[in-house]
Amino acid sequence: MLFNSYSFLFAFLPATLLGFFLVARAKPRLGTVVLVLASVFFYGCWDIRYVPLLLGSAAFNYAMSRAIVRSQGRRRKTIAKWLAGATVAADLVLLGYFKYYGFFVSSVNTVTGWHLTRVDVVLPLGISFFTFTQIAFIVDTYCSEAREQDPLHYLLFVTWFPHLIAGPIIHHKETMPQFATAAASRFNWMAMASGSAMLTMGLFKKVVLADGIGYYVAATNAMSVFTKSGLGVPVGFFDGWAGALAYTLQLYFDFSGYSDMAVGLTLMFGVRFPANFNSPYKAVNIIEFWRRWHMTLSRFLRDYLYLPLGGNRRGSFRRYVNLLVTMLIGGLWHGAGWTFVIWGGLHGIFLVVNHGWRSLRAAFGADLSRSTLSGRFASRTVTFAAVVVAWVFFRSTTLAGACGVWSGMAGMNGFRLFEGDRAALGSIGTWLASAGVRFEPAMQASIIPVGLWIAALLPIVLWMPNSLEIMGRFDVVLQRAGSDDRAVASRISWRPTLWWAVVAAVLFTIALLNLTKPSEFLYYQF
Repeated sequence: MLFNSYSFLFAFLPATLLGFFLVARAKPRLGTVVLVLASVFFYGCWDIRYVPLLLGSAAFNYAMSRAIVRSQGRRRKTIAKWLAGATVAADLVLLGYFKYYGFFVSSVNTVTGWHLTRVDVVLPLGISFFTFTQIAFIVDTYCSEAREQDPLHYLLFVTWFPHLIAGPIIHHKETMPQFATAAASRFNWMAMASGSAMLTMGLFKKVVLADGIGYYVAATNAMSVFTKSGLGVPVGFFDGWAGALAYTLQLYFDFSGYSDMAVGLTLMFGVRFPANFNSPYKAVNIIEFWRRWHMTLSRFLRDYLYLPLGGNRRGSFRRYVNLLVTMLIGGLWHGAGWTFVIWGGLHGIFLVVNHGWRSLRAAFGADLSRSTLSGRFASRTVTFAAVVVAWVFFRSTTLAGACGVWSGMAGMNGFRLFEGDRAALGSIGTWLASAGVRFEPAMQASIIPVGLWIAALLPIVLWMPNSLEIMGRFDVVLQRAGSDDRAVASRISWRPTLWWAVVAAVLFTIALLNLTKPSEFLYYQF
């Protein structure tokens, strides 16, 4: 069951809201039971065979957290440390088996020439997210920053359906206490209205914008630049950049849409999530990009990997090594393939260069807190270009396919369009032909439609206010997700008025008309 489905929007969600608010005010614990049962049912709709895995993982981590708490006396601190380490190791082994076993066997066979038998293991939905969420809880429990004595409450923390499939990676200490308050058991019109607005914006982003431009880079589209490159077909300059930009925008609206829907759904129940997405393509450097993109993952990698490795406390060289290691692991977390590892490595290199450049400027007396309009424009352009280039590896299924797209983007396969494009461009097409651009008479889809999508969506991601800014006056998220940015009200500011109700109704109607198309959130596969 997906958020962008009729069954979710018109059956599951209304039934869960109604069931919860009918019983929670009189019996809050029974309300928690309703939410747990609904969340487990939601997960089971994907594949009921993996419900025991989810529940077993939650039961194991809860039992170990209680053992850690009981072992935290002064004389038994070492036992608590070993229990925490063993729990995290067990979680990683579980994740490693389901997500990386096939990748490991294939890599060993390639390197050694062996023929180890590979068993294809189905990746359980959301295993990366509920595993990382529980690892954070175990570490926080060991550090005395989190406690949970109620197994039912812990089960809700792990299975809560808005974040179960694709995040955000939540912290128990910031999210779950909200469920225990009296306010969370009472129906709140403002929370329902603002949550519905976020849900509608997210739904529209996903099924209209992300899926609209995503058609041009879909794996099922034989004319997709990534499909062609994977088959060894040379990619031209315009084709390469059109495909890379199309995927860049698809991923933005897909993940942004999911994040908005997760925030909105949780807000309907009177609970706020941490911010997870905040206009990352507006970043002026790659450091800021990672403060804006998948913010809860960035926080997790910083707090539970980068800082334990030493962070920046052991000199510049060690800092750069830690950055590279963190991003390589972050890349591998996204998927079991060398394309993801290279993508993470590229971002690690970008971060090293960014930090090194800042240190060099500071050494020459530059004031890093000041900037010029032209400087910010140049920085944003370079950062955006670096992100687009790296996304090619993130999207490609093979290294050869990614390199093929890169070679096209570099102009190594020529600057060519197709005869259909020449006619559609009119006088511009004539001018391009005189400038040396080849128009080939091949059976090839025109890049004009995807070009129009890119031209329409780029201004939105680069200059328009995002959902958090539109909803900024109503404090819809917890602003403690690893970023110093605060959601501030923009000139386009949502209000619970008739005008905004009409806007929401129009967006929701347009989104509903697109629900019949095949669609899946990209981050579900991670």
